[in-house]
Amino acid sequence: MSIQTASLGDLEKAENIVVAQCLFTAEHNAPCPALVTHYTLGKGQYKLTVPKVGQATARELTDGVDMVDTQDIDLTYEEAEPNEIGLKFILTDKLVRQFNEDVFRVIGQQMGDAMGRKRDKDVITLFAGLNNTWGLDQTTITASKAHAFCTLAVTYKFPGKLSCVLHPNTLGVLSKAMAAVASTYYAGIIPGPHAELLRNFWVLNLNGVNFYHDGNIEKYSTTDSGYGAIFAKVAMGVVESKAPATERQRDASLRAWEVVTVTDYKAFEVDGRYGGRLQYEMGDSGTT
Repeated sequence: MSIQTASLGDLEKAENIVVAQCLFTAEHNAPCPALVTHYTLGKGQYKLTVPKVGQATARELTDGVDMVDTQDIDLTYEEAEPNEIGLKFILTDKLVRQFNEDVFRVIGQQMGDAMGRKRDKDVITLFAGLNNTWGLDQTTITASKAHAFCTLAVTYKFPGKLSCVLHPNTLGVLSKAMAAVASTYYAGIIPGPHAELLRNFWVLNLNGVNFYHDGNIEKYSTTDSGYGAIFAKVAMGVVESKAPATERQRDASLRAWEVVTVTDYKAFEVDGRYGGRLQYEMGDSGTT
């Protein structure tokens, strides 16, 4: 067990610092959770069930002739059950006295980074399971390739406003090929409470699709590429039964305080038909 050793002071104020810093860093750490659908479970609910229906077909009719064809609802379900996610610090009284309030800011940022990174990576993990696949290992992204998969997303009937998330190196190559990164495209960012956050990660807009960079996308161990994705908001989701909360607990014999942050959520695929995984090179660009 790791104990951070070395004032009791105003602990209520210190706790507020941890909470504020944790929430700030978690919200500004990564873009993916803000680009998917959010669900919240109420008291007494432990699982989310999302129904999906198939497509019905309308047919021409003949006057005076009864309709004989019937349609099938073709009802299917996606289920998601949240899991608890958390982390803990133990701060000794001596350490708190020496660092005063700053130590709480430090662990608040660490907690927020960890929570934001975990949630972001959980969504990124879903990219590999999306129904459509575009790109290939050893393939460098180009403007024409990006235009092609943006067009295919529309052809395959991805609904609503679309987003594309790529590794910063991949998106850097694309933005250079596009030779246009301008604030005039900001109007295309998905509206809502996450709009300002997403501006931190937005790079360009192509064919109505907003492109965002995410450094949490990882390379495969044997290649120099990894999966980004283009998707509709309804392709993936995050269901939450408990928002991140921070608590402190006194351990008198240890002369220390435990600071714990816990949340309860699950990232899951809602409808993989409305997303496509994108595999392009992610190597560092040359600087010499």
